Amino acid sequence: MPTDRSEGTVTPEHWTSAIVHLARCVARTGSLIATCRLHQPHRNLGRQMTFADGTIGTVYRETIVNAVPVDPAVLVVAFRLRGVRGWGHAVFRAESLLNTALFAGFPGFVSKLWLTADDQGRYRGVYQWDGTGLAEDYVRTLWWPLAVVSHRDSIRFHVLTGQRRDVFVSGSVNHEADVDRSVEESWWRLRRTTPPLHT
Repeated sequence: MPTDRSEGTVTPEHWTSAIVHLARCVARTGSLIATCRLHQPHRNLGRQMTFADGTIGTVYRETIVNAVPVDPAVLVVAFRLRGVRGWGHAVFRAESLLNTALFAGFPGFVSKLWLTADDQGRYRGVYQWDGTGLAEDYVRTLWWPLAVVSHRDSIRFHVLTGQRRDVFVSGSVNHEADVDRSVEESWWRLRRTTPPLHT
C-alpha cells in the first residue's frame, strides 16, 4: 500500500556535492538522448490536474526513459518563479525544455509530467521515481538550480512510497487522514483530472 514518506521544504545538500551530481546528470542525459532512451510522448498533454487546495495545473510536457520501476515512488515538486508574469510564463515553458538535462540523468528517474503554473504562480512536476531514497536525493540537489530562479521558501516536495504515477494521476489514490490536513498542506494531493488532449 502506498505510504507518505516525505513532505515539506527541502534541506539541500552541500553545494559542492550538488555540482558533482548535476554534472553527472547532464552527462548521463546526453547518453540517454544519444541512445534514443529519452522520449517526450503526447499521451498526457493537456490533462488538467486539480489539487486538494483548489489549484489547477495543466500538463504541457512529458518526459520518460525506457525503464520500469522496481521500487516505485511518486514525487511531487512545487516552486514559484521570481519576477515572472504574463507572457514570461510562456517563455519559461518553452526554455524549460533545456532543464531536462538537470533531472533525466539522475539515478532512479523514470518519468516527469510538467505542469503549468496554477493561479498562485506555482509550478509542479509530478515524477515517477524508482526508489524513495533516490527521489529524495534528487530533490536535495534540485534545490540549488531552483533556488537561482525561484522563491526559496516556495520549493516543496512530497514523496509517495510504493505509488505508480499513472495511479496517482488517475485521482483514485486514497490519502489517509485528509480531514486532519489544512488546505495549505494539500498542495500535492490530487482530487481529479480531466482527460488529456490525446486519447
